[in-house]
Amino acid sequence: MIQLYTWGTPNGKKVSIMLEEIGMPYEVHAINIGQGDQFKPEYLAINPNNKIPAIVDTDGPGGKPFTLFESGAILMYLAEKSGKLWPADVRQRYTVIQWLMFQMGGIGPMFGQANYFYRQEEKNPAAIDRFKKEALRLYGVLETELSQRDYLAGAYSIADIATYTWVGRHDGHHVKLEEFPNVKRWFEKISERPAVKRGMEIPKK
Repeated sequence: MIQLYTWGTPNGKKVSIMLEEIGMPYEVHAINIGQGDQFKPEYLAINPNNKIPAIVDTDGPGGKPFTLFESGAILMYLAEKSGKLWPADVRQRYTVIQWLMFQMGGIGPMFGQANYFYRQEEKNPAAIDRFKKEALRLYGVLETELSQRDYLAGAYSIADIATYTWVGRHDGHHVKLEEFPNVKRWFEKISERPAVKRGMEIPKK
């Protein structure tokens, strides 16, 4: 059984979508980051970096409990554990990892900063301009790749799950998906997946 510690953020929803996609049993522990649950000692014992998500696999490697944080690492672990959304072919697998790292190192941080500076009551035009331009550049990379294939690494994978939840916040970083038709097609196709719909509802509030 997977114990999932999460909240309603793009990084949190990555893992709930993944668990729904692979059909692995899990229990949800809501960590309300608006109320500071992530700083409580019992959660810091699971994730010393005081972020969500985190998991505890009660039947981890060797049959022993295994704790893991960082959403990308969790996706890789669950993919390997289940054998799903994780290509056996080395070239294909590293293509998936490549796009997962693209999300972790680029899309997540840059889209997050764009969202942050747009939400501030006192605007910082230089910061908004910087992160808006970088967000648009990253959307352009996605658009080019998705003009050539249905999904980022060819077949639907953890790279798509990781990126999807952040593209889902496109209104927050003031990007119109209509300007990126291939990204829009990809996003809408993933949105229709039953497991994605279920995973996006976690945690129930």
